[in-house]
Amino acid sequence: MTSVHERIFDVAGARAVVTGAAGGLGFAMAEVLAECGARVTLADVDEGRLTASAEGLRARGLDARAVVVDVRDERAVDALFDGVVAEHEGVDVAFANAGLAAVPGFRSEDGQTLDTIGRSDWDHVLSVNLTGVMHTMRAAARVMKRQRSGRIVVTASNAGLRVEPMACYGYHASKAAVIHLVRASALELAPHGILVNAICPGPFYGTLIGGGVTENPTEELQKQWETLIPLGRMAHPDELKGVVLLLASPASSFITGSALVVDGGSLVQA
Repeated sequence: MTSVHERIFDVAGARAVVTGAAGGLGFAMAEVLAECGARVTLADVDEGRLTASAEGLRARGLDARAVVVDVRDERAVDALFDGVVAEHEGVDVAFANAGLAAVPGFRSEDGQTLDTIGRSDWDHVLSVNLTGVMHTMRAAARVMKRQRSGRIVVTASNAGLRVEPMACYGYHASKAAVIHLVRASALELAPHGILVNAICPGPFYGTLIGGGVTENPTEELQKQWETLIPLGRMAHPDELKGVVLLLASPASSFITGSALVVDGGSLVQA
């Protein structure tokens, strides 16, 4: 007999797409979905790392495929979803996770200040974090409207809800914008049976902090973040898996337009 928690958090057979899935939080999202029986398409611009990640999941007997995609390219994103539909006849859940930070914020030594914002850095961050997310959400919505069902989850950040001096201006602006994009699209898509939510992580290992990936942060950087987190530590990507399952499963059937914060309490710290 299926247990209550297995039924509530059931994603077995779900057709899932995760962008930015080669590593970090995106891989954790793809991994937990696949571990729970979903058919997962991992998408990323980093072909080598993406291929290795997908092959690692398949070696464990999990249902995973890799598609190289630059989310800035709307035609490539459309082709990604068309390919999933061709193979699986639909898309049940889409995680618009791809993102970048580009440069450090003004609290970092030699970080970006308001008067030193480079237009190329600004455009690059927004092209991925905002426009790329829009491309992903739009492609998912196109498929899900036909189905009259689906879930779209966007990786935002607690930097979209508070000022985080270690993050650059483009990162702040893009993450705040996608939270509002989630709210607007949740309102539009609700009558179509589509739920749209955001996850707002704080500092996780393997995420974008100060312009780089923090899989192995320096002791100094780690201490800087720990002072901003009431729980006193950075998080491991596995600690996001519960929220991923929540938003991908029947457990969140009455949640839409929300921004779920997963940051060790840093948002509420004065």
